[in-house]
Amino acid sequence: MQAIQRGKDLIFVQIASYRDPELKVTVADLLRTCSNPDRLRIGVCWQHTDADSWDDFGAIYKADPRFRVLDIPIHLSKGVCWARNLVQQEYDGETYTLQLDSHHRFVQDWDLILEDMYRQLQQSGYPKPLISVYLPSYEPDNDPESRSYEFWQTSICGFSEEGIVTFRPTRIPDGIPLHKPIPARFYSGHFAFTTGKFCEEVQHDPRYYFLGEEINITVRAFTNGYDLFHPNRVIAWHEYTRKNRTKQWDDDKDWWQKDLVAKKRNKTLFGINGEIPAYILPQYRLGRTRTLQNYEQYAGIYFKERMITEQARNETPPSLYHLFLPRATWKEQLMPFVQEEK
Repeated sequence: MQAIQRGKDLIFVQIASYRDPELKVTVADLLRTCSNPDRLRIGVCWQHTDADSWDDFGAIYKADPRFRVLDIPIHLSKGVCWARNLVQQEYDGETYTLQLDSHHRFVQDWDLILEDMYRQLQQSGYPKPLISVYLPSYEPDNDPESRSYEFWQTSICGFSEEGIVTFRPTRIPDGIPLHKPIPARFYSGHFAFTTGKFCEEVQHDPRYYFLGEEINITVRAFTNGYDLFHPNRVIAWHEYTRKNRTKQWDDDKDWWQKDLVAKKRNKTLFGINGEIPAYILPQYRLGRTRTLQNYEQYAGIYFKERMITEQARNETPPSLYHLFLPRATWKEQLMPFVQEEK
């Protein structure tokens, strides 16, 4: 059998950016640290305004054949999920995809590390691994000294007033083996690596605005047969402070209306508070490989009653074993979620 050559398959990188001075630095670092920058195809939803005289991203990268730059004036923007959906439409059959925000730094040869993790998981019996996490942090004003090298995971933060599950980054508990990627409950919108087919199979719902995006993609990915994992190595860093960045809702006076629509759709999708299902286009529905109940038992979250299991509360890695528990037995493990100080 001929050995598979590392670093040859194309990676479609997705970036949705809104008036972000970090975008140029992020892209430059992405290219610099890639083992083979010519394997990258980079889709960027560049939401910008002439008022930002510093923002010459388009002048630098529009002519680069590796880039697919969507030139969006800010008055046309409808939020991050809308922007991410637009970028997904630029997918053109690449083997892998990597979704990012526009404020990151990367380790050297990040592409080879992710590719090796992905293949390791496939060899372990997971046909469609999804490697995603809330990355460790960096600060642009103090980089690289500010970079954290802790191993993080994505944990439940709580339920919003509307029943939306929210996440937070936490340290991976001591004693969890790090010789291979770690089973995960949740997808992170700012870092996700998987097969390029994800762009077709799990498209961002453009009518989501911001809150609810990650649990929406999490469950739809899982029900489409994707298995979620956190990387067992530091791959990149994310900037969390949002200092010196204008957000889309700062400019959009009607953002709250889009937010209401998104929250309504979230209740509909997950049956929260007895919400009556409404029509959702097929490409934005749950998958058919697994059920919503399968995800609930895997993750230890009961959407309808806003409850969790002890395993989810303790942030221990989930297991597909829980899919095979009788529903009544699983429900006996549920408890109300109580926010604890960490």
